[in-house]
This record gives sequence, structure tokens and C-alpha cells, in this order.
Amino acid sequence: MNNKIVVGLQMYTLRDFCRTPDDVAKTLDRVRETGYRVIQASGMVKMEAESLKKLLTERGLTVCSTHTSYQEIIKETERVIAEHQILGCQAIMCPGLPGELHNDSGYRQVAACFSQILPRIQKAGLRLGYHNHAVELERYRGKTGLEILLENCPQLEAEIDTYWIQYGGGDPAFWIEKYAARVSEVHVKDMGIIKGKQVMPPIGTGNLNWKRILQACKKASVDYCLVEMDTTTVEPFEAIRISLENLVASGLKVM
Repeated sequence: MNNKIVVGLQMYTLRDFCRTPDDVAKTLDRVRETGYRVIQASGMVKMEAESLKKLLTERGLTVCSTHTSYQEIIKETERVIAEHQILGCQAIMCPGLPGELHNDSGYRQVAACFSQILPRIQKAGLRLGYHNHAVELERYRGKTGLEILLENCPQLEAEIDTYWIQYGGGDPAFWIEKYAARVSEVHVKDMGIIKGKQVMPPIGTGNLNWKRILQACKKASVDYCLVEMDTTTVEPFEAIRISLENLVASGLKVM
């Protein structure tokens, strides 16, 4: 059980503020001022790993992982590993798959590809994980796509996204506990309703059962809970501030 889970920020939330290297520098300043010390690199303009590392170091920020495309991971494995080592990352997270692979045979194909490259990734001191949306909860002969993928690649981590699990009809806490010891990072994303539509409000202001979810994270020895909102319901920097305050009030740490 991990009682020292760190809150981080998935930078995809602030992608509209990260379109140039100068934008990234200014946005990281605001992220630091808001109280975050850890980020997941995603959604920002493409930068050389050395340049991004410099910006982070200057601001006392670290990066726990990235979101790196499936094609890059399997076709440019050595480059991806090298960039993550420069950044000081702990994990490479695949954010999803091309649409044609979202089926029984596709998930098995992906599992085989990941199994082939995982020894190289692990030898470099890194972990490989997969981030779900709702589509992975579609069932094939009784098993969800996420189960097929993870069961056929036992060394692959699950980066559970709480909103998308709920959206797909699942219980976020159940899925976090189901893959305990394989879930080092969780995307914490709330779900609410505004005018009949599902939305992503700041963490703790929607309808997900955060007490239960965070208990599951501790039980599963999660290291990082990463705040993310694909689209915010309030000003984005206000949304990440409220989310951080609520998670810290729930017992999570910033370092």
C-alpha cells in the first residue's frame, strides 16, 4: 500500500498554452506557481528532449512519464528510450491505438509487439504502460479489449483513466485494484453533468467517488495521480488549481 501518492499534471490539459517553446516555458512557470512539481509530458509542441529537460530543471519540475504514440514506441524504440533517459522519465505511456486495432485480433497483435520490445525498455530502466479510453471496454467473447491486451502482455502497465473507465460503464476503483502492482500512474479525471451532457469538471467537483478511487490507488501502490481534463468547465489554470487543492486535502502529496 502506498500512502505517499504524488499529484502530477498531465500537460495535455494545457495544450492550447504550449504551442511554441516560449509558450511551454511560460506555462511551466504557471504550473510551478500553482503548486505542481511533477508533470506528464503530452500535448506540448515537439521539443528536443535536452531543451525540455532544461526548462523543467530550471523550474524545479520533474517528468514522471510521457504519452508517446504506438507507432513511435514500436518503430523507433531506441530513440524513444534515449529521449526518456534524457528527461529522467520513469515510464513510457502509450495513449491509445490506431482505430483498426481496436478489436480482438488487434489487441492481441499489440500485446505481441509490446512483448517483443519490453525487454529493451526494461533493460533501460523504464516501464511501458497503456492508457485507456472507453473503447477498450468493448467486449469480445466475454473479455474487454483492455483485459485481452493486459493478459497477453503481463509486463505491460495499465494507466487507468478514471473518467473513461466510468464512461465505458466500468468502476474506476475496481479496475485500479484489478491491476494492482501494474498501475504506477492513474489519470484522475472527474465526471459531471451540465445541461444533460457529460463534462470534466475540476477533480472533486463532479460525481465520481473519489474517496473510493483514492483508497484503491493506495491499495494498488500507485505512485502518481495525474490531473487531466480534456476540456475544462472553468478556466484551465483555475481547473488545475482546484484539482490540486482537493487532492492534497484528500491526503495526496505534491513531491
